[in-house]
Amino acid sequence: MKDAYLVLKNLTRKPLRLFLTVFATFIAFMIFGTLTAFQKAFDSGVDLAADDRLIVLNKINFTQVLPVAYVNRVRAVDDVLAVTHLNWFGGYYQDPRNQFAMFAVDPENFVKVFDELLISDEDRDAWFGNQQGLVAGRSIADTYGWKKGDRIPINSNIFSRQDGSRVWDFDVMAILEGADPQTDTNGVYFHYKYFNETQSFGGDFIGFMALRTTNPDRNEAVIAEIDDMFANSPAETETVPEKVFNKAFIEQIGNLNLILTSVVMAAFFVILVIVGNSMILSIRERTAEIGVMKTLGFTSGRIFRMVLSESLLVALLGGMIGVLASGAMVTVINSAPIQLPTLILDGEVWTLALLYMIGLGLITGIVPAMNALRLNIITALSRAGH
Repeated sequence: MKDAYLVLKNLTRKPLRLFLTVFATFIAFMIFGTLTAFQKAFDSGVDLAADDRLIVLNKINFTQVLPVAYVNRVRAVDDVLAVTHLNWFGGYYQDPRNQFAMFAVDPENFVKVFDELLISDEDRDAWFGNQQGLVAGRSIADTYGWKKGDRIPINSNIFSRQDGSRVWDFDVMAILEGADPQTDTNGVYFHYKYFNETQSFGGDFIGFMALRTTNPDRNEAVIAEIDDMFANSPAETETVPEKVFNKAFIEQIGNLNLILTSVVMAAFFVILVIVGNSMILSIRERTAEIGVMKTLGFTSGRIFRMVLSESLLVALLGGMIGVLASGAMVTVINSAPIQLPTLILDGEVWTLALLYMIGLGLITGIVPAMNALRLNIITALSRAGH
């Protein structure tokens, strides 16, 4: 008799128990797949940050401004390849709840510094030539249904125009695509000159600067020269690598990695208890059968492998279905009109999930398998009489 056939028959002898066990495993791995995709998406801001890109901020904090005159002084620093400045606009579309990341920038230098946001030469030149033009990332454009050529009104919850209005009209000049599937395309960018000439306060100031260096090896020297240049000035600077800046920005929300990891680990712990107890109960119910099998010549090692195989099959079956379901959930989330980084369930997630499935199967199956291995024939058969 084939061992695989016996394993299958033992698994399916109580269909309801099998279903509930597989379902519990399915839920755990669906949670794992979905939350891991979220974790990788949020980490992508750090992972995809350019090694040669630095961020220059006001030393007090991110919300304090810098004089626009700083830009040319930073541009003159040795080993600075390109520098752009950005002002947070506080933009929203139609409803104050529809807020998004919107910045006033100098377009010519912006495209040099953030070259992972792809734009055609034709659209780039058209944007440069239209002071009321903006470019929007693919994610934000899809969220609000914007298309190239649209004329749209955008409000600011911070700034007002000189005529008292808080509404600016813009022409959508291009939709920015990401060089990488997880490049953040939730941003909107428009001419600083248009902003500076029409707003009622805050003129000739910038929020922060982003720059590219000629070589990442020169980053430390550039950081030191910039911060020394503005030391003891009314607006001192703090220059940091983009990876550090993005990580600090994400951590303002909270320790997402800790939160997501804690949820996943809690789900796995519950599954360990449920599946482990289920396997132990199943083997206990089959004590007499195991005794008979050993009497018929089944070796203890063979029975050990069969019991362990049951546990592994449950983990693999529930886990595979769970990760597939998380893939479907990720697709739905990505297509929803919400501002989130693109979620991807890549090969790395599948590999990690498979390792967890094997680990779960081994951990939940090792105790009942050892019990079956050590079971004495006389003891097993004597229990059958009770």
